[in-house]
Amino acid sequence: MRPRALTTFAAIVGTSVLTLAGCAGEPAAKAPAADVAATPEFSGTLSILTKFAGDPLSSYFEGIAAEYQRMHPGVKVELIQETDQSIKDKTKTLTASDALPDIYFTWTGNWAENFVRGGRAADLTKVIGPGTPWGGTFGQAALSAFAYDGKYYGIPLYNNGKFMGYNKAAFDRAGIGVPASFEELLAACAPLRKAGYEPVTFGNKDGWPALHYLQQLFAYHVPADVLNADFKPGTAKLDHPGYVTALGQFKTLVDECTDTRDGTNGVLYSSAQEKFLNGKAAMYYQEILEFANVTDERELTPENFGIFPLPVPQGAGGDPGAIEGAPEGYLINARSPRVALAVDFMKFATGRENARKLSAAPYAQPSTVVGAVTEEGSGKAVSEGVELVNKASYLAVWLDTVTVPEVADAWLAGGEALVSGSSTPEKVLESVRQASAAAK
Repeated sequence: MRPRALTTFAAIVGTSVLTLAGCAGEPAAKAPAADVAATPEFSGTLSILTKFAGDPLSSYFEGIAAEYQRMHPGVKVELIQETDQSIKDKTKTLTASDALPDIYFTWTGNWAENFVRGGRAADLTKVIGPGTPWGGTFGQAALSAFAYDGKYYGIPLYNNGKFMGYNKAAFDRAGIGVPASFEELLAACAPLRKAGYEPVTFGNKDGWPALHYLQQLFAYHVPADVLNADFKPGTAKLDHPGYVTALGQFKTLVDECTDTRDGTNGVLYSSAQEKFLNGKAAMYYQEILEFANVTDERELTPENFGIFPLPVPQGAGGDPGAIEGAPEGYLINARSPRVALAVDFMKFATGRENARKLSAAPYAQPSTVVGAVTEEGSGKAVSEGVELVNKASYLAVWLDTVTVPEVADAWLAGGEALVSGSSTPEKVLESVRQASAAAK
């Protein structure tokens, strides 16, 4: 899943990368030239930092490494397996000591861009960019999530996106269908509540769940070029009227469709998830990687679980085909003497057979390789979600990772203030503008 509490650590990693690249006020370090398309030399040790420590994920890379070594006896693959939390500290340590491995895990957005700007990520455009055989095996939106200034740096391993999960039985009991617009979603809340359900379960104790709603609404209301410029303090204006509209619509959703009596900002995301799985709530906004939590042992059964994108508001002026989400993947160390070998290994790791294995049980990480995720192997909801992500016009990356930490923190505080009613959309946007201006 995407990183939690990432912004503080992203600042640390960003500082470390800039320290290696030169002073923060100087141009970013230029990565040494590396022929990523060269024929690899199958010898030596290839080091890889993964985010797959622990069961059942650890055996995935272990199996790939063993098979690759069998195919190339002269190569030894050294795995450094970390968890979703421990990889943050590990990456910080390796970056600060100038000891990044040949291949290393990355999130999208500002996280990956720090390594690109610091000259630590190899430019893979020649081998994975549009029109290349390898690049053609991935969903274009997933590849583009790791593109910076028209160049492609990341290898997307598995995909993720945000969708509204809903209880089909609850909708039937309330006599409603899947909403076709944001306004229809709001209108559905009263009959769902009358039928005995919390319409939308929502826990915002960690702050980032509110930002998931906001980022999807921003993508609908603000044109993509404006939105992307506003993520960077150097080009941000944050004056498009779509921001205030989106902030207001989110507040309306919270007030009309969620149970705020217990204080949403004090409710854990996992507690809200449990309410949905236990049949107490009709809808829950969730990531594809969470779909596997729906089992026959729950009140909500797989056959009653459906998904739909957060509906587009009427009259929205942004991109109705955008989906909020981001792949997670890997960068290749631009300073590694084994760049060509690293490329060859990652081609093997993302081949169709391994991609299908990754997408199915016990790993259940939906591959970014087109056609690797099937209903038979991954389940109907996961298959449907990945297909929608692959068809998306673009992926709106998580709001707390796509921009610099100072601005992300302002969005986090603003989302919480909206939920509690202690601020207005206009005041929230102004606070973000101030944070962005200070970060230039």
